[in-house]
Amino acid sequence: MAATTEPRAVSVVILKGGVGKSTTSMNLARQLAERGPTLFTDLDPNGHATNGLGFGEAYRADEDLGDVLLDGGTVTVGDLIQPTEYGFDLLPSSNELEDVEKDLAGAMQGSARVKTNIVDPLLGEQYEYMVFDCPAYPGMLNNNALVATGNVIIPLEPGSSSIGGYKRTMERLIEPARKYIDVEVLAVVPNKLSDRIDQQTEDRELLENLNTATADVNEGEPLQDVIPNFARITAEEFEQIDAGELRPPKPGIRHRSALSRSLQHNQPLQDYDPENDQIVCYDELADIVVNGGVER
Repeated sequence: MAATTEPRAVSVVILKGGVGKSTTSMNLARQLAERGPTLFTDLDPNGHATNGLGFGEAYRADEDLGDVLLDGGTVTVGDLIQPTEYGFDLLPSSNELEDVEKDLAGAMQGSARVKTNIVDPLLGEQYEYMVFDCPAYPGMLNNNALVATGNVIIPLEPGSSSIGGYKRTMERLIEPARKYIDVEVLAVVPNKLSDRIDQQTEDRELLENLNTATADVNEGEPLQDVIPNFARITAEEFEQIDAGELRPPKPGIRHRSALSRSLQHNQPLQDYDPENDQIVCYDELADIVVNGGVER
């Protein structure tokens, strides 16, 4: 794949909760901010990222994303964007966003409102990169994110339900969208792994499944080609892991209590614990977005 560095928007999405989607989105935005002006948009009505960054008041504000996305509103996207201390700006979620989703379903061009009202006027103008944290269920907000970005990162955690979430995401969200628009899966990211993968645990099973998959995730591109280098493991390397000869940071992203503690302190990992050994993984995810895919 030829590397490109054009302005790029990406959706972090999976139709399953609790896999670390908001954490991945926030830390991806943080690392992208070191490469260029970045806007982090929280499209999840739960607002985990918005509240996790300490913007609870914006989450409950009278003026919200619905005023930007629906007809008749006088609020502009610039009225809602919040600067953060971490190099990126935040377009916060709202506790009214579920109702906005229902209204979008009946609106003309309702799947293109995020593209028309947020991405088109800002990407390449005010921001080089845009990251969208998406809901864990199919609907108009996820459809809007796909239309607006055309690029997807899918986080997974160990366990059979996560693999099911990946399949649901492909079958119920991405493949239907591809009938109308181009959607590129930039990366599938194993997340929240335990330190030990030298035994037949769910963590090991997830990594083996991802690294041996032959089914296409993009046209002509097998799933294993979009596994980040920090989680790409060959059969030879599995043997080295079993022999105790291969050390972290490969493979990642590992479970670290600092990740949850950073949210409690309203900070991305880079700012809460700058020496943390998992930052290199979020750095590579940022490079994947900048380059438009995984580079071996």
